[in-house]
Amino acid sequence: MTSEAQNIVGIYRRHADAWALARARESQLYERGWLDRFRGLLPPGGAVLDIGCGSGQPIAAHLSKHGFAVTGVDASPEMVDMFRKRLPDQQAHVADMRVLSLPHRFNGLLAWDSFFHLDHEDQRRMFPVFAAHAAPGAALMFTSGPSYGEAIGEFGGEALYHASLDEIEYRQLLASIGFDVVAQVAEDPTCGGRTVWLARLQ
Repeated sequence: MTSEAQNIVGIYRRHADAWALARARESQLYERGWLDRFRGLLPPGGAVLDIGCGSGQPIAAHLSKHGFAVTGVDASPEMVDMFRKRLPDQQAHVADMRVLSLPHRFNGLLAWDSFFHLDHEDQRRMFPVFAAHAAPGAALMFTSGPSYGEAIGEFGGEALYHASLDEIEYRQLLASIGFDVVAQVAEDPTCGGRTVWLARLQ
């Protein structure tokens, strides 16, 4: 793992309040269209695992508002503390997604703007983790980059690491754990330029 990738958790711990404030200031839920597609694959009141949940706002709160039981996991204790305060009726755990092992399976798995902070090898290792937490017919949605490579952004004056595999490999990894791709858009202009994957366990 590169030093920038190793620093991700520390960045989200040091700048948790600033991140939460920035999200709260956004005028609209730009993920809404994709979240609606994700919700459409879930049973009413289904269980969702939000991997890299942050403060719970706005995504977990949106899912909770629509009646889903959300379990958030994040490696930042500061983020999990905010999640618990904002969504006291939902569950949240401090955990590293790379070694996640919960005693439950979920109807929906979400790794939005979190999975892409892992380096290439750790991303490959996540697919068995997804599979281990997926109930029959589960939906999985995550964001990646548009092509193979690494990119360094910035947050709080610190280097913010991102990585991506290529489209072919993501499709192969999903197929290896029994997921079919339902939808995939690279650099979706309706979603802040994010590359989004939505898949379902067959």
